[in-house]
Amino acid sequence: MSSARKATPRVTDVTSDGAAWLASAAAYPRSTLAFWEERPGAPVVLPCGSAFDVVSAPAIFGRRMLDRLWDDGPGSGPVAEFRGRTLLFAAPGTAQRLPSLLGWEEWSARGREGGRTGGVPPLLCHGAGDAVTVPAPAGVSPRSGCRWLVAPDTRRPWLPGPEILLWAAVRAARAAVRISIFPPVGQDAKVYDVSRRR
Repeated sequence: MSSARKATPRVTDVTSDGAAWLASAAAYPRSTLAFWEERPGAPVVLPCGSAFDVVSAPAIFGRRMLDRLWDDGPGSGPVAEFRGRTLLFAAPGTAQRLPSLLGWEEWSARGREGGRTGGVPPLLCHGAGDAVTVPAPAGVSPRSGCRWLVAPDTRRPWLPGPEILLWAAVRAARAAVRISIFPPVGQDAKVYDVSRRR
């Protein structure tokens, strides 16, 4: 790695500390790091549940969640794209808790007809017992469709928990659906200026 690249890392560059954190999820971390030394452009499959969980969303909705996290919230942990889905790395245990929080908010498939579930795509939660394909630490593999949007850069990255990801999903869905309180022109309805309320 050149000294210029070390001095100004990009958000999509995995640092050596970030690679060590990712490898810590593997059964044999040193073997994973040795594999990446040999083939730095190769994605690998890593287990979830110990170092991280992953919440997978359709690409566009996942990007909306990411925008909410960075524009209005605390930011995100590492985030990747893989085959048309956005992978949000989350705190261990998130995969177990987030579905019940989404159900509580009536976002699950059991939600009411026309309720909050309407335009929200399913979020796939990968935790203990699951595995995900992790992008290569260097470069983008054109055949894999796998790349970092926000790469890990430390051995202990901050990872959002289920409440923060719920918050991001709710706001991403609200941003996608614009609801007007004003009736279409030509209707005989009274419109009240609610901004004047005390």
